[in-house]
Amino acid sequence: MVKRDVLVKYLNERLNIEHIDDASANGLQVQGVDQVRRVGLATDAALAVYRRAADLGCELIIAHHGIIWGGGIRAVTGRTYEHIRFLVETGIGLYAAHLPLDAHPELGNNAGLAQMVSLESPEPFGRYHGVTLGVAGRLPQPLGIDALAQVWQRTIKAVPLTLPFGPEAIGTVAIVSGGGSGTLPEAIELGMDCLVTGEGKHEDHHLALEGHINVLYLGHYQSETVGVRAVGRELEERFGIEAVFIDEPTRV
Repeated sequence: MVKRDVLVKYLNERLNIEHIDDASANGLQVQGVDQVRRVGLATDAALAVYRRAADLGCELIIAHHGIIWGGGIRAVTGRTYEHIRFLVETGIGLYAAHLPLDAHPELGNNAGLAQMVSLESPEPFGRYHGVTLGVAGRLPQPLGIDALAQVWQRTIKAVPLTLPFGPEAIGTVAIVSGGGSGTLPEAIELGMDCLVTGEGKHEDHHLALEGHINVLYLGHYQSETVGVRAVGRELEERFGIEAVFIDEPTRV
């Protein structure tokens, strides 16, 4: 067992929560009980996740997408009410880390995706809200887009979609998880062979085609299962508590 506030303080400092501007209210969003022995890890804060966390005996959920955004909670009604009621009644706390968990150089979604393909000489890539979220670098050896996609099929069970509009032999890759297709112009400007992200937009097709670049979409959800898992492993090692990933994939 470890005190909730000890975990929260550690996470806030480790993920640099207070120094990253974000639409998400990062940090502890719902208080929960004082002591934690098991943490649930999730990409999304959702009722289905909370129910499984309760069944598993979790006292705290760490989610990439929390429930407090923008101007905060204006009314505790509807879906917001149902979320808060469940968490309060079960005593489960909710901690959110959005952009801080994308951008973290060791525990982040993008750092983890890069490690899976052994990306060499990674450099910061992909500016968003004044924060560099992703990484760009070179593969140990060039790969075709299908072979590159298969790496993440094996490691995170992604079902990739591709725009194979760039070089057949991919040597350089830029990675921004989630809804990172807005960095496509930056990847083209840098002369990258491939942009890897979570989900795309309609206009990506012709932009990539005219920019002679490959684009690989891993799925928003699948691309952002990596960071919370890494956080869980670190908490297990440092505090001796249990961490379990609650897999609730989305269909869009």
